[in-house]
Amino acid sequence: MGLKSKIETRFERGLFASRWLMAPMYLGLIVSLAMLVTVFLRELIHYAPQAFTMTSEQVILVVLTLIDLSLAGNLLLIVLFSGYENFVSKLDIDDAVDRPPWMGTVDFSGLKMKLIASIVAISGIHLLKRFMEIGETKAPLDEPQLMWLVIIHLTFVGSGVLLALMDWLTAQTSKH
Repeated sequence: MGLKSKIETRFERGLFASRWLMAPMYLGLIVSLAMLVTVFLRELIHYAPQAFTMTSEQVILVVLTLIDLSLAGNLLLIVLFSGYENFVSKLDIDDAVDRPPWMGTVDFSGLKMKLIASIVAISGIHLLKRFMEIGETKAPLDEPQLMWLVIIHLTFVGSGVLLALMDWLTAQTSKH
């Protein structure tokens, strides 16, 4: 083995080992998940005692907030598991009975689609909450803000459709 080959081999091993630099980021996402759980519980503890005095619209807004937080948590889990398995190392939990069936099968393309779908869902819930707040408060309707929320949501939807189309086109061309 020549000197060039030894240097190349060492470089490639170092390059491959550098994937572990992502591990602290996944630890940070675990902390982020704990933050989401904390906020979820805080909201639940705050609003649960008020359930008997709230209007149906107020309850729906609270429920939408909780759904929004749980969708963000689901998104974090998908990124954590799929990202770690795709870019760092396989999770050695094959014998786990409750292992979700999608684990180990979501590739980067699938991760992208799950990510954009979650973002669209979160954006849609936020937009629905804003629509439901119309007339609830004494404050005047902020039409420009509502318009921008709709534009941003439609941008997310359009991005999702374009990503799906690009993935579909890529799948079609790789068959040839």
